[in-house]
Amino acid sequence: MRVRSRPLSVCLRTLQVMTDPFLGSEALAARVLTPYDLRSRYVAMHKDVYVPRDAALTAVLRAKACWLRSRRRGILAGYSSCALHGAKWIGPTLPAAIIDTNRHAVAGVQTWEERIDDDEIGILADMRVTTPARTALDLARRLPLGVAVAAVDALTQATEVKMADIELLVDRYSGRRGVRAASCCFASGR
Repeated sequence: MRVRSRPLSVCLRTLQVMTDPFLGSEALAARVLTPYDLRSRYVAMHKDVYVPRDAALTAVLRAKACWLRSRRRGILAGYSSCALHGAKWIGPTLPAAIIDTNRHAVAGVQTWEERIDDDEIGILADMRVTTPARTALDLARRLPLGVAVAAVDALTQATEVKMADIELLVDRYSGRRGVRAASCCFASGR
């Protein structure tokens, strides 16, 4: 049996599409890239997570790379979720945030080990992310008041999150660290 290699045009089209982060091991296993191509044309953002050398660093790109770092098991939260929901204020230097059991510290990534219910998780671009209401609660719990008010305001402008949805989560998580500060944030944002 003769194995046919992929035509050069198909390989070139595949390489042009690889502008998002990807797992280097998967690209090598699928023979989309050679080890030389991977080393010379791409840069590692995390272990085995690569982006093109000329890729512009954005909050969305950082979030996608963070999700791949979790081996597609984590739930994007905080700034990452906010960026994927369409908030405009998220800068590329802000850390990506993910809820995951892999607590290994990595520069530019905040890993949280949190209790999260199924109704607080959504899917955006095939990635699991916190809902806008849960994202607002997390931002308000973890950021200083002034920054949190601005962040939650940007999120509410980008999404159709209702204050009633956020208040349900505040009640659900009352007594947890930062929830009282989050309540102050939401009260000042009204």
